[in-house]
Amino acid sequence: MRRMHLTDRRRERLTARKVERVPHITMSEDKAKRPMNVHIRSAKGRSSSSRRWLERQLNDPYVARAQREGFRSRAAYKLIEIDDRYHVLRPGMRVIDLGAAPGSWSQVTARRVGAAQGKGRVVAIDLLEMDPIPGVNFVRLDFLSPDAPERLRTMLGGPADVVLCDMAANTTGHRRTDHLRIMALVESAAEFSRDVLSPRGTLLAKVLQGGTEPSLLAELKRDFSSVRHVKPGASRADSAELYLLAVGFRQRAA
Repeated sequence: MRRMHLTDRRRERLTARKVERVPHITMSEDKAKRPMNVHIRSAKGRSSSSRRWLERQLNDPYVARAQREGFRSRAAYKLIEIDDRYHVLRPGMRVIDLGAAPGSWSQVTARRVGAAQGKGRVVAIDLLEMDPIPGVNFVRLDFLSPDAPERLRTMLGGPADVVLCDMAANTTGHRRTDHLRIMALVESAAEFSRDVLSPRGTLLAKVLQGGTEPSLLAELKRDFSSVRHVKPGASRADSAELYLLAVGFRQRAA
């Protein structure tokens, strides 16, 4: 890899900081159907952090909506909002969902590519077990395994049109350490995508505030025609997460 000049590095950092915000789904219906500002009066048997988490869940309209609409987590709406804006998923596509459990992104993907109707194919992969989803082929597997790319291509019946990665490393509370951990996951997901994507394919992966490291960003810009950071409205206001959207994979010569 060539060594970038200082001016190049500055340019990459500035590019990495540009974030496109995705409009959130209108939640007026949810607000009318749920109590506002629920507080947990008794902290008996709960730590303060546990109580705060529960209060946040009870006051989150996306959580209530996910329960009503049958999604396994509020994360479904992050993918819905990104896809509504950028049209990542289309009927008939072949998609790999990395770190899929509990399965909300796989649920959205299966519906949008028509997997249950046999129009598209979705393969979900995770180290954890995941309950079945109509139209989704799940395998418990480490995507870093040497045989994973070939195995997943076989399950899809060919190369993937889209690789999704909503994985997050276990957090330590130390911002820099957490950033490095999730960036290691993103780098691995990017390398994996190069092995499984079809020409003009797409990678959508979670990163943390601060964006993608300049060296990885430079590699992605070489391998994809368009690279941007997006933040869906469904991401919590206090969350540091962003999503890296790389479109138009340029397959390298063998």
